[in-house]
Amino acid sequence: MKGTDFLQLDRAAAPSRGLTTWLADALRAAVIDGRLRPGASLPASRVLAEELGVSRGVIVEAYQRLKDEGMTIARHGAGTVVSGRLAQRAAASDATEMSFMPHRWRARGEIDLSPGVPDLSGFPRAAWLRAERTVLTRANAADLGYGDPRGSQWLRHELAGWLARTRGLRASPDDIIIVTGVAQALALLAQWLRAHDRQAIAVENPGSRGARDELAYWGLAPVSVDVDGDGLRVDDLTRRPGVRAVLLTPAHHFPTGVVLAPQRRRDLLSWAVRAGGLVIEDDYDAEYRYDRTPVPAMQASAPEHVVYAGSTSKTLAPGLRLGWLIPPAALHADLVTGKHASDLGSPALPQLVLAQLIASGELEQHIRLARKRQRGRRDALLAAVHEHLPDARVQGVAAGLHLLITFPALAGQVSDADLADQIGRAGVLVHPLSYHGERSEVPGLVMGYAAHTADQLREAARRIGQLVR
Repeated sequence: MKGTDFLQLDRAAAPSRGLTTWLADALRAAVIDGRLRPGASLPASRVLAEELGVSRGVIVEAYQRLKDEGMTIARHGAGTVVSGRLAQRAAASDATEMSFMPHRWRARGEIDLSPGVPDLSGFPRAAWLRAERTVLTRANAADLGYGDPRGSQWLRHELAGWLARTRGLRASPDDIIIVTGVAQALALLAQWLRAHDRQAIAVENPGSRGARDELAYWGLAPVSVDVDGDGLRVDDLTRRPGVRAVLLTPAHHFPTGVVLAPQRRRDLLSWAVRAGGLVIEDDYDAEYRYDRTPVPAMQASAPEHVVYAGSTSKTLAPGLRLGWLIPPAALHADLVTGKHASDLGSPALPQLVLAQLIASGELEQHIRLARKRQRGRRDALLAAVHEHLPDARVQGVAAGLHLLITFPALAGQVSDADLADQIGRAGVLVHPLSYHGERSEVPGLVMGYAAHTADQLREAARRIGQLVR
């Protein structure tokens, strides 16, 4: 078998320029997703160059990049082989992660379709390394000190422009607080709400289980408000007189995938003005809309009542722990004080690297490539669902990194939790819809597709189809 076969390399798909980066990214993905296991030998550089029709220098440079990253080693008599240390680190990481995952749907599956997981094999390592080298060359001593608890001024400046262009936000650099992901944003907001005697907070039902648990941990009392085909039931919210804060995902609701309807947006903002309410807008994956431009963020319509929260968890990697919070002016000073008391400020170097990625245009280029890749994977899963699960109903708009499928024909016959357990025993990990909200008569499954190839997604749908039939 040729090297280009088992590595799934398609020279026709390579860019006319940047061949080394394309090849290094493809090889890296093959190592991360297990196609190239520890100890596996990479094809000889001359052989692979001939098969791909490129110069040998392209192959040598790509191999060197992987070696610099610790993914491969040069072994006498065996050429370039995949490092075993990668597997050891992954095993240790898995063991650590599992110790903090109490519910059964975070177990490991042969095909893990857990929602909310981006394509980590597509992380732009080469662009990140270039940006990091640039930053380290230019950074002065003050850049690496404790600095402003609001975050790097350069990053806040770049974010203000980027969010204005991509999400329609109205915010100056001084309005932005850099946080370690949306989780810290919710923690800071929860502490502020408690300090101002607002224990009750409305959350979407169904809605993000992680966000609900985070708010409860910090002492708030989540109040479920139903979601339908137009998003959050604002009329239900207005009938809760003790609730003056709400957390929602309006651009692409998790997990149903619907978009908050225009009239609902207007009604929600009217409620906030009338009741003195606080709207927390979690804009978790708005970059991934496949059929049209995503709806603008709500923050610009009522910046004095809307808190905007976003992060790099879906665009780059959740492990970076980089996010941003744009609160109303009345909350800003208190939240900065809370941020400073929490950790003195977010890590300096990743902030500077992200600022460089935005300034150079490489972040937007990465998102465009990722969007194209994720759309192809979504299309593959949709086609497989239609083939193997013809009675299933796919919910939501063409966006994001997950699908919700429901089974009206199975209503009253089986719970989605039991169905997810059976599917898990077949080697496919999915979330039951009921895990993210109150139980429904119609079973549903939440399936993430971003981290898997089209072939893996088709195989997952085939296995699920066999069980459902």
